Amino acid sequence: MGKKRSRDEEDCAVDSQPKTMQPSSIKNKIKRSMVHAKLKQEKKLEKKKRTKSRDAAEKRALELGEEPPKPKVPRTIENTREADETVCRPDDEELFADNAGDEFSAHFSRVQTPKVLITTSRFRCNRGNQLIEELLSVIPNAHYYKRGTFELKKIVEYAKNQDFTFIIVVHTNRSEPNGMLFINLPDGPTAHFNLSSLVLRKDIKNHGNPTTHQPELILNNFTTRLGHRIGRMIASVFPHDPNFRGRRVVTFHNQRDFIFFRHHRYIFETKELNSGKPKGKTTEDGKKKQKEPVIARLQECGPRFTLKLLSLQHGTFDTKGGEYEWVHKPDMDTSRRRFFL
Repeated sequence: MGKKRSRDEEDCAVDSQPKTMQPSSIKNKIKRSMVHAKLKQEKKLEKKKRTKSRDAAEKRALELGEEPPKPKVPRTIENTREADETVCRPDDEELFADNAGDEFSAHFSRVQTPKVLITTSRFRCNRGNQLIEELLSVIPNAHYYKRGTFELKKIVEYAKNQDFTFIIVVHTNRSEPNGMLFINLPDGPTAHFNLSSLVLRKDIKNHGNPTTHQPELILNNFTTRLGHRIGRMIASVFPHDPNFRGRRVVTFHNQRDFIFFRHHRYIFETKELNSGKPKGKTTEDGKKKQKEPVIARLQECGPRFTLKLLSLQHGTFDTKGGEYEWVHKPDMDTSRRRFFL
């Protein structure tokens, strides 16, 4: 039978284990800051040591002709999101069948040309008018109509009679735009978005001025069935044949259910540097020019804002008898890793 360990031996074994002192348990402010600085320095040295050993392993593998070890992928909220059954697959035949018969199929089959009506809520503001003025320069074939005292249902009927295909309503609150309503015509759907982080063109440093060319459209990271439907709805606002000579790009980037809107112009440049060594054409001064590869540079044209989907409704705007496909509720925000778009 083994001999039992005495209490003193157990205490000695516990004391021999390394203890990490937590700065939060130290009451003295000076000592607490010294311990925190020491721990921070140790972590920095340990990280530097790991980076050095990883670089050495990659160098050794390249010298031996082997494949270097794969870099570790950091854990983020995006790549650790909760599993969703509605994520679109590239081989989903049911999704393709739905696309062929949905409300936006006429646009994607090029049967109709987008014609957009932009208006405001009944209470307008200066920044809202400036936003609409810049949206008119972003969206081709867009027309502004003053709201006045007309109800939105009457505006929808008027737009149908005038062969409009889309309505955008900019809502304002306390002299600041705070929402957008997208209505696809003639059969819907209707999407209500919260608008935030608005930056107008005049407030963007070194902004560019957009041309009248039809822009290219980029829809990024709309992965679920709901996101795919919202992406097709946004795409139906813009013409299907962009003019690449204008070098205009409109981007709707979805990240964590926030849709970021950006408007850019891209410019191709070739920089030339004067040096004596490289091969190239000789200038009048006797120096040689080195041509760098062509690079692309972005110039933001504005505006800049963020959208968050609040509801998606069947048909055109109807607050009383409308049937909702999806509505955002507070209990949906219980997990940071659950996304719907």
